Amino acid sequence: MAKFQYIFRGGAFVTPGLSPSEMQAHMAKWYSWASALIATQHNLGGQPLQTAGATLRGRAAVMTDGPYAESKDLVTGNMLIEADTLSAATELARGCPVFEFDGSVEIRPILERDS
Repeated sequence: MAKFQYIFRGGAFVTPGLSPSEMQAHMAKWYSWASALIATQHNLGGQPLQTAGATLRGRAAVMTDGPYAESKDLVTGNMLIEADTLSAATELARGCPVFEFDGSVEIRPILERDS
């Protein structure tokens, strides 16, 4: 199987005003979705990301605080998966809870290097 990277943007993690119970219910959906991918041997791991950070830009690698993107474009997590094709990886992503709060999933094939 080929490897793909899911890059999650936006979603509940950057949605203001969610109550703790709303966030807990949303996280339960994430755990359920990720667990189903693990059970079918598609999910190889991933991590949520904090909203703080730093960015290096340009040839001089000038650092600025934070990613400073619109919240809907802020990368909030990633997951490494295995699937037969890009189409199959895309279908697996359709169940992602990030869409509940208008987030997105970018699906990128991993470039395999010869050893």
